Amino acid sequence: MATTPTLLSIEEYLRTSYKPDVDYVDGEIEERNMGQYDHGKIQTFIAVLFSLNAKAWHTDAIVEQRIRVAARRVRIADVAVLRADAPREQVTTTPPLICIEIMSPEDRIPRVTRVLADYLAMGVSNIWLVDPTSLRVPGTPIHLDLTEAFAAIA
Repeated sequence: MATTPTLLSIEEYLRTSYKPDVDYVDGEIEERNMGQYDHGKIQTFIAVLFSLNAKAWHTDAIVEQRIRVAARRVRIADVAVLRADAPREQVTTTPPLICIEIMSPEDRIPRVTRVLADYLAMGVSNIWLVDPTSLRVPGTPIHLDLTEAFAAIA
């Protein structure tokens, strides 16, 4: 027997804390993949990089910020980079300068594509998708290990 998901109002979602936080999409809760070392390390590195350059770049970086991308949709950005003069909103409704999503091994492209499309529809002009695992071209020595790349510049 199939069950019908219980729909949650946006108001109820916004006044509820989840650990870890979850996305809200058209009345339903969507869990996010996270929690692994590489994901957290890259997320921290990016947030610290933007924080250290906040004055020069006129930005304000925040991790795992609720962003109301539409009337019935809230996404949690791994890192949101706001303009320094953007309004300070407990739930961001002003399009961030950059939304950064960091892939986890469990992430699937169809879900990530929907998340990025929500940011684009909101008006976010810079969307970064970071995959912290090694990128390889099969049958060649070509590879890019983002963990090594970030460690080299840290």
